[in-house]
Amino acid sequence: MKQFLFFIKKEFLHVWRDKRTMFILFGMPIMQILIFGFALTNEVKNTRIAILDKSKDETTAAIINQLEASRYFDIQENIQVNAELVPAFQAGNIKLAIVFHENFQEQLLHTNSAAVQLIGDATDPNTANTLINYASAIIIDYQSNLRNQLKFPYTINTETRMLYNPQLKGSYNFVPGVMAMVLMLVCAMMTSISIVREKEMGTMEIILVSPIVPIRVVIAKMVPYFILSAVNIGSILLLSVYALDVPIRGSLVLLVSECLLFTVTVLALGLLISSIANSQQVAMLISLMGLFLPTIMLSGFMFPIENMPVGLRIFSNIVPAKWFYIIVRNIMIKGIGFEHVWKETLILIGMTVFFMMVSIKKFKTRLE
Repeated sequence: MKQFLFFIKKEFLHVWRDKRTMFILFGMPIMQILIFGFALTNEVKNTRIAILDKSKDETTAAIINQLEASRYFDIQENIQVNAELVPAFQAGNIKLAIVFHENFQEQLLHTNSAAVQLIGDATDPNTANTLINYASAIIIDYQSNLRNQLKFPYTINTETRMLYNPQLKGSYNFVPGVMAMVLMLVCAMMTSISIVREKEMGTMEIILVSPIVPIRVVIAKMVPYFILSAVNIGSILLLSVYALDVPIRGSLVLLVSECLLFTVTVLALGLLISSIANSQQVAMLISLMGLFLPTIMLSGFMFPIENMPVGLRIFSNIVPAKWFYIIVRNIMIKGIGFEHVWKETLILIGMTVFFMMVSIKKFKTRLE
């Protein structure tokens, strides 16, 4: 036991004395959660648009005022003729144009029907579709207010309600995914070079002839990074709540416990990489390229897994970040309890046991 504690102390000292390691452990997670938390969003704000108002009446002025008052649009140009639309799009000055035809108010009040043309820049189809939906919602909202004053015949009212995220904030979706990505990269990258570093520094021979058993060596390698990662988890949660306005609706104890479980899973995966790699460069390359892309592509927080081919959907099941993302999203955003995330929790536990067993086996091979 004394040898085990001494080995843990050695790992702590090595991490503490290496300024680059300290920066990676504490600086990178904070920078990543802030940068990705604010930059990774599917919201569209302050988009430059153009207005072509051929009617110039009270109704079109009211709708334009509502568009301008929203946080989604910034009226860049007031176009006078149709010929000015294409040059504005070609110059990149606008992403959306809204055209009100002549006698708009008169047609609306007398025939209960008036047309508005929405022209979007579809070089980015998702953005164009989002902008058109935003503009349509504002116009429909104005129509609903007008309907309260004038009784239109045969009117169908549609009520829409968004659960858990009524303001449709992008951070609600991206923060759980960024948490998984940060923990995956930092923990796996740091532990993946731990055993390889001993070999390259020439200290592996000393460990090999020591009486400490392999499982204790592997666990001792994990303990310092686990404790430091726990500090990272606290800082990430604080930034998520107070900087990115993402609520924690579920149990904080359950959320922290799941984060610690995922940390152990990733640390075990990093040790597995360290056990099979021959150099620190190879270990870092595997941890960065082999873990970063699957975490981004196959965890579900950037691209829906349901839309992927069957092969990729099956392959995504071996990505730990996928299950952690489901757990964090359900606890933080939906506020549900353990009874709804027990399956994902068992999967992470199973992955942890598997990675640990393989790491120990590979380390035993070195002893022979």
